[in-house]
Amino acid sequence: MIHTIRCGSRILDLSRPHIMGVLNVTSDSFSDGGNFYQQQQLNIDHALRHAETMLREGASIIDVGGESTRPGAAPVNCQQELERVLPMVTAINQRLDVIISVDTSTPEVMQAAADAGAGMINDVRSLARVGALHVAAELDLPICLMHMLGEPKTMQDNPQYDDVTTEIGDFFRKRIAVCETGGIERSRLLIDPGFGFGKTLQHNLQLLNRLSQLAQLDLPILVGMSRKSMIDKVLKKSVHDRLYGGLALAVMALERGAHIVRVHDVSPTREVVHMAAAVLAENV
Repeated sequence: MIHTIRCGSRILDLSRPHIMGVLNVTSDSFSDGGNFYQQQQLNIDHALRHAETMLREGASIIDVGGESTRPGAAPVNCQQELERVLPMVTAINQRLDVIISVDTSTPEVMQAAADAGAGMINDVRSLARVGALHVAAELDLPICLMHMLGEPKTMQDNPQYDDVTTEIGDFFRKRIAVCETGGIERSRLLIDPGFGFGKTLQHNLQLLNRLSQLAQLDLPILVGMSRKSMIDKVLKKSVHDRLYGGLALAVMALERGAHIVRVHDVSPTREVVHMAAAVLAENV
């Protein structure tokens, strides 16, 4: 297993679990869309204060996203995404000592974000957009490949698998091979099984329960289940009342081999992650 990853000028030590704090600078993300807008304009200072809070509460990585990928979301154009993401990446890089991840599938955004100080690319489409693989290879940054069945606008329209965990494992093997052929070293790759991205509740439950099968790929695993509808479908909770369900999912993911948990609620997640990690390592 890879124990450290260079993220630009910073090193991510994967001998312990990490928290990735969500910073969606979008107008329509499912949980926090529009939180950082005033009169339809991005309030960079407000968003930066939230990033500072997440860092103080224990986030090692801030994940900046300029395109909503909630179920049913329509894509945004490149210029819109650049206008949302670049000012935020620049501001965080100037003010905070933290790894900046950019949640994007767009090659131009990847390049511009890296130039502005981003240290990681988090791509829900696994570098499938035209030009993304080439740009990612040139950037020399870690890349998180995520599994998604279809596109956000249609991904929840009756997704079907014979065996969700096996099929996702096969998907990653193919994408890893494509990346290596395209000039991206395996040591730069992370994987995200994509909870909620083209998956029913049953798929999500099975995928988490059998997450250790994906650990056999011997790559760092990132998971994102914070506030997602899978919690509502089990606990019947609204989007801002899903903390406890999310904490349970985070601990179960760590037990099954996850290295990074992507969350909205950093402080309580840090406590459960630290406690779980102490037990798993039998050491504080």
